[in-house]
Amino acid sequence: LNPLDASIDIDAVPDEVWGSVSAVLTTNLYGNPDPAPRLRQKCDALGIPLFEDGAHAIGSRVGDRPVGAWGEASVFSLSKHVGAKAGGMLSLADPGLREAVEKTCEGLLAPRRASAELAYLVRPYAEATVRGLRLRRAAWAAIRLLGLADREEIRMPLRPDELALAARHTPGLDAHHPWVRVDMHDYRLRSGRLRLRRIGHKLDRLDDVLDACRVGTELLLSTPWAKPRDGQGTQPLFRVPLFVADRDAAIAALARQGIVVGYLYDPPLDDYAGAEFTDPSPAPEAARWFARHALPVDPQRARTVIEVLERSGAQPAPAPGELPGDRPTPGGLGRSRG
Repeated sequence: LNPLDASIDIDAVPDEVWGSVSAVLTTNLYGNPDPAPRLRQKCDALGIPLFEDGAHAIGSRVGDRPVGAWGEASVFSLSKHVGAKAGGMLSLADPGLREAVEKTCEGLLAPRRASAELAYLVRPYAEATVRGLRLRRAAWAAIRLLGLADREEIRMPLRPDELALAARHTPGLDAHHPWVRVDMHDYRLRSGRLRLRRIGHKLDRLDDVLDACRVGTELLLSTPWAKPRDGQGTQPLFRVPLFVADRDAAIAALARQGIVVGYLYDPPLDDYAGAEFTDPSPAPEAARWFARHALPVDPQRARTVIEVLERSGAQPAPAPGELPGDRPTPGGLGRSRG
C-alpha cells in the first residue's frame, strides 16, 4: 500500500499475483480514494469485477467521478459521515440486479425488536450525558464489568480457531456473525419507523456536514503532521491521518481533553490475521509504518486537535524514505503547507 494514505499501490503488486486475483475490493481508508481509474482498467483487462468499499468515502472523488462510481458494486455507511449509527447504502452498476439483491437482503434481516428501537432512540442522549458529565471512563469501566465490551485492544479478538471453523461455512453470514456484529450488535435488525425517520433527518444534513469537514480537512492538511498528496484536493473527509512519532502520547494528550481517537488499524492485517487468513504482503513495511504512526482526526474537531498536539509537543513522523530535514516543525495553527 501507499504509506501516505493506505491506498492500493498497483505497481507494487507483482504480475503473478494479479494473475491469481478473482476480484478487487477497494477500501478508501478514511476517505482517501484508492486509484479507481487504474484499477478499473486493470480489472477490465483481467476480466474480473471491481468492488468499492465507500464506508469512509461519502463525498470523496477520484478521477472525474465520486468514489463508488467505478465498480460493479459499492457500499456506503450511514454510521460515519451521516452519524446515524445504523444502516447503509448499496449501489449497483447493473440495475437489473436490484430485485435479486433486495430479495437477498430481506433474507438476511431479522425482525425488529421494540427494545432495540428504544435503545437506538435513547443512545444519543445517553452518550451526550456521559460526555457532559465527563463519565466516559466510568461508563467504559461499567461496560467491561458487565462483560459487554467487544474488545480491550484496538483490534477485536481474532479467535483464530473459531474463525477457521466459520470459514468452512462460507458463503453465508451466520457463521461470521460473531465478528461482524462487533460494535454494532443490532446491524441485522429491520429498522423501525422512528429509526428510519432519524436516519432521514441525518441525511438531510449531510451536505452541511461535508462542507464543515472540508474546512477542517483543509486546516489539518496544512499542519506539519500531514502528508497531503498532490492532486487529491480537499480530502479525506471522514478522518485525516496525521503522522506523529509517538502516537500513544498523542492519544493520551487528546484523551485528557475528552477526545477519543478511533478507527485505528494496528497491527496491520498481515500481522493481525496471519498467513492462515490473508495473503501476506511481500513488502509489509509500509503498512506497518502507517498502522503505527497514523493518527486519524475528525476534521470537525480539527482546531482543537491541532491545539492539543502543539501544546503537547507532538513531533511529526518521517515517512519511509523521508529525511528529517524535509519536514516542517510543529507550531502555528493552520500554517500553510509550505
